[in-house]
Amino acid sequence: MSIGTFTIRALDPLKDAELLHRWVTDPKAAFWMMRDAKLQDVEREYMRIAAHEHHHAFLGLHDGEPAFLMESYDPRHVELVGLYEPEPGDVGMHFLVAPTDRPIHGFTKAVITAVMDELFADPRTRRVVVEPDVGNKAVHALNEAVGFVPVREIDKPEKRALLSFCTREDFLAARGVAV
Repeated sequence: MSIGTFTIRALDPLKDAELLHRWVTDPKAAFWMMRDAKLQDVEREYMRIAAHEHHHAFLGLHDGEPAFLMESYDPRHVELVGLYEPEPGDVGMHFLVAPTDRPIHGFTKAVITAVMDELFADPRTRRVVVEPDVGNKAVHALNEAVGFVPVREIDKPEKRALLSFCTREDFLAARGVAV
């Protein structure tokens, strides 16, 4: 059974702020660390990202409807500076699935797969880097399901994180595609 079609577009920080505010302040988004954010805080944060040369935000659509948030960043300049030795072709990633009262079995795995497809569509991307909270066991399992390999725990200013990497080959192998 097909889950549907996923597309990704650039995020419009002002137009999309109300939608994002609902998502990031939802109890299920606790690990996004914006539960107490005001609408203006969300606008400000995504305006900052939009203006940043090394950090980008995207809105993911499921069958044409907003369904997830995706961020990519250059770990040499954002998030992980000084916390590991970046390699050429490393791309950092965050994703957040919109809260719903009608969950679809397998949806979150389909979203992270669409995010990884998008990142690896760029031939310069050699490895995707993530740093989720060590307590976010659900996302650790999802990450591993698409090929991420945990490396070590690191201390970021806002959290203790599990640094993990996924090469293009690991991603394809996790999808059952011969490399």
